[in-house]
Amino acid sequence: MANPHRAEAIAGTLLALPAFILMWLMLLGPAVAVGLLSLTDWNFGEPRIGFAGLENYQELWDDRVFWISLRNTVIYVGVSVPATVLLGLLAAIAIEGAGRGRGFYRAAYFLPVASTLLAMALVWEFMFHPSVGFVNQVFRGLGLPTADWLQNPDTALFALAAIGVWQNLGLAMVLFMAGLKAIPPDLYEALAMDGADGAWERFRRVTWPMLGPALVFVVAITAIRSFQVFDTVQVLTEGGPSKSTEVLLFTMVQQGFTFLRSAYGAAITMVFLVLTLAITLAQTTILDRRAHYG
Repeated sequence: MANPHRAEAIAGTLLALPAFILMWLMLLGPAVAVGLLSLTDWNFGEPRIGFAGLENYQELWDDRVFWISLRNTVIYVGVSVPATVLLGLLAAIAIEGAGRGRGFYRAAYFLPVASTLLAMALVWEFMFHPSVGFVNQVFRGLGLPTADWLQNPDTALFALAAIGVWQNLGLAMVLFMAGLKAIPPDLYEALAMDGADGAWERFRRVTWPMLGPALVFVVAITAIRSFQVFDTVQVLTEGGPSKSTEVLLFTMVQQGFTFLRSAYGAAITMVFLVLTLAITLAQTTILDRRAHYG
């Protein structure tokens, strides 16, 4: 007589096998291939591939441009992620509290997420124009100093971060709104019965703790999207001025597809993948410990 537990295990394995094969072909397989390529000396178009060990990673360690792009990426993420999370939360709370026009505001905030960033980059290039741009016009009207935002090494990266916040704000808002709708109204009623029905008390004692799961997800998604910044760098600054906006993905594309140094570009890709995974896991672990799952 066949063992029912073994039969159940075999059936479960067969049912999961298509998903595992698809995951391997779409995710794990390419990552392993890139990792193996990074251990070679192959340049695109060469007829032979030789094993190089960790030479590409040693070159990365000694490459000043790599460290500049890594620093710029970390700064970009450090600016854009907190700003996106904060503004997304404020927008979600404001829209949920609005009496009318919720649908319009949701669509307006979410529009940048669905738009083509390459096309919108032209609009932002005009907005940051040093003489006729909207940003400098507003600054002049407020009596604040103006700048050539995209051509000044001190401001270019922060200007790109502002574009990143604009692009990701709608997604963060939608996710936070989903979290707000999942909060049981009974909690607010119980808080009111305790005599603490002020807006700040409602947020501090109910809304913020219950938004823990949504916060974990928003921070993780926003961080991943911020690490993947490339389009605005390519279109607006091309890594300049003086490499002040060169980020990891831009360096990888240049090395792998412009200079055809495929193995070296693969090494940068592996560093990018490991760094993204490590920071995302760290953020998720830290925030998940503080999240309340009802």
